[in-house]
Amino acid sequence: MLVNPDFVDEVKRSEEFNASACMNCGVCTAVCPMGIELLPRKLFRYVLLGIKDRVLENVETIYSCLLCRMCEANCPAKVRIAENVRTLRYYINKKVFKL
Repeated sequence: MLVNPDFVDEVKRSEEFNASACMNCGVCTAVCPMGIELLPRKLFRYVLLGIKDRVLENVETIYSCLLCRMCEANCPAKVRIAENVRTLRYYINKKVFKL
């Protein structure tokens, strides 16, 4: 597993990518109607730590998110989860799928 400290800068398009605000409390996972355990707690941590391989291993999960904002509405840290997921999708579309 390679660590790329610049990965978070590659991913974020603006200062709206606020994954670092995540307190890792687990509320998002508890309220997710899809039962997606990975999003967003672990996934955002992978981005912040620069573990690009782990993010890319979970492309299917990233696209499984409904963007319903249930997690966001319940997040005590006010993490913009849906916008962060959109940012990850944008990065994947551009860098992985070359769209």
